[in-house]
Amino acid sequence: MAGGGMVAVGAEHLHAEAYGGRLTGYVIFVAILSACGGLLFGYDIGVTGGVTAMAGFQQKFFPDVYERTVLGISDTSPYCKYDNQVLQTFTSTMFLAGMFSSFFAGTMCRKLGRKATMFTSACLFILGAGLQAGAQNLAMLFVGRAFLGFGIGFANTVVPLYLSEVAPFNFRGGLNMLFQLFTTIGILIAGLVNYGVQDWWAGWRLSLGLAAAFALGLLVGSIVLPESPNSLIERGQVEKGRAVLERLRGTKDVEAEMEDILEATELASLVSLRQSYTMLLTKAYRPQLILSCLIPFFQQFTGINAIMFYVPVIFNSLGSGRRASLLNTIIINCINSASTMVAVLLVDKFGRRFFLLEAGVQMFITQTIVGVVLATQFGKYDDGKLPTGTTVGVLVVICVYIASSAWSWGPMGWLVPSEIHTLETRPAGMSIAVAANFLFSFVIGQSFLSMLCAMKWGVFLFFAGWVVVMTLFAYFLIPETKGVPVERVPIMFARHALWSRVMGPVSLEIIERDATRTISRQAAADQRAAANGDLKKAALCNHHENPTQSLCSPQVSVPWTDQHFPMASHQNILNPTRASLSPDVSRLARLG
Repeated sequence: MAGGGMVAVGAEHLHAEAYGGRLTGYVIFVAILSACGGLLFGYDIGVTGGVTAMAGFQQKFFPDVYERTVLGISDTSPYCKYDNQVLQTFTSTMFLAGMFSSFFAGTMCRKLGRKATMFTSACLFILGAGLQAGAQNLAMLFVGRAFLGFGIGFANTVVPLYLSEVAPFNFRGGLNMLFQLFTTIGILIAGLVNYGVQDWWAGWRLSLGLAAAFALGLLVGSIVLPESPNSLIERGQVEKGRAVLERLRGTKDVEAEMEDILEATELASLVSLRQSYTMLLTKAYRPQLILSCLIPFFQQFTGINAIMFYVPVIFNSLGSGRRASLLNTIIINCINSASTMVAVLLVDKFGRRFFLLEAGVQMFITQTIVGVVLATQFGKYDDGKLPTGTTVGVLVVICVYIASSAWSWGPMGWLVPSEIHTLETRPAGMSIAVAANFLFSFVIGQSFLSMLCAMKWGVFLFFAGWVVVMTLFAYFLIPETKGVPVERVPIMFARHALWSRVMGPVSLEIIERDATRTISRQAAADQRAAANGDLKKAALCNHHENPTQSLCSPQVSVPWTDQHFPMASHQNILNPTRASLSPDVSRLARLG
């Protein structure tokens, strides 16, 4: 047993040892270019907090905030300087738009492919960036923000899914986390841009407009990148899918992986997109649905996005000048990017659960410290400003908190939902995960400044309490997916001590079907090996000077055909279990 309730299932028990291929330069190129989609999300997160703290932006769109923060007209508490519902709505509109667009993205992913979805994302984001940069009134500003949300909703649905499908199973974690790494890089770039234009009254227009540059990278990627082999095969382009898979893996030996994809495709072909959403409600798929909703919830209730949005606002409220606030933001963003890189390099060595559990302890301690320091120190000074030493101390502790989030719930919030679903439910499941992420981001974005005003230092203890809950959740209910092929991850829920109870009798049926499939595939692999041995023997016979004296058997000299072994063609791969595939889907739904 591992993790208080998970039956440890290693890759060696899940057909993974038969997977061929290696980490090629081509797959790294594909992963990096597609992960540019993370820049869209990251730049928007990073630029928003800095722009809302700029005097020129405040004066044009939020004059009451400008009066409190720049002119000092109000005697409002330092915690409440930025408490403005319209300002919060500006921040959170993007998430509301992203939540709705993610469902359309799931439909496009399945029907038109991953590349078409990335292309659409880039176009929507470019339109939104242009509208925001040229905004003349609140209506234009909000419409541009909505289009940005539509673009990000598409990108955040398709990019993690695409990365999980093109990556080799034993490097999937690190390559998938490139999405989060590029998100943090986008946040860092946004901080540098904001710092560079802070003295320009209309600098906020450049900050918002530069978002389009990152969308151009994704636009180019959507044109030159290959479609994922899973999507090609699902849409009937089997040979093209095999060719892409061979190029990604750097070998012709992709038979085992093709078998898993083809079987997943066989099941997916029996389910419409609408049915895939319905299937997620059945017991057979309920663990994936629950995780797809709760992991984004916990990711947001670490408090990370609230802090990343409003770091300039927080430090400005604590008495730092605008320049110092933006500089502190850059420091924090550097820590964020560097810590995400730690996860990229080590997640496939230490696993997902290790980082989630370690970070839980680290985040709880740091948020508690920040809350206690603000509670005991902030009220001591009549001018409402903390001394430099205390502010630096708070900055250091927040950096430690940011580091723990950046190598745990930050990237895991996208990685785990993208790898736990079956092919027939993957676009629907990822759409739900992204929608949940944006929904809870909207809630936090819309309420954080009001919470900061009402709860003051208590807001950090609020998030610390949720960290305790999510750490216990990770310990008992998140299985370790390190080194498990993406098409084999769902079997782990059937073998999980707690999730198998949620699934009920259907978990036993899934285990039995998997055992039958494993036996039939092993037999087919043995048959292939024997056939290959006979061919080598025949080749030796044909070149022997005196074949009549050899041990050769004459019948092996016939030309090679697929009939030598039934696993050679995709039409025969599923023969051992083909008769039971259709009943399996209906039976799983019925048992659910």
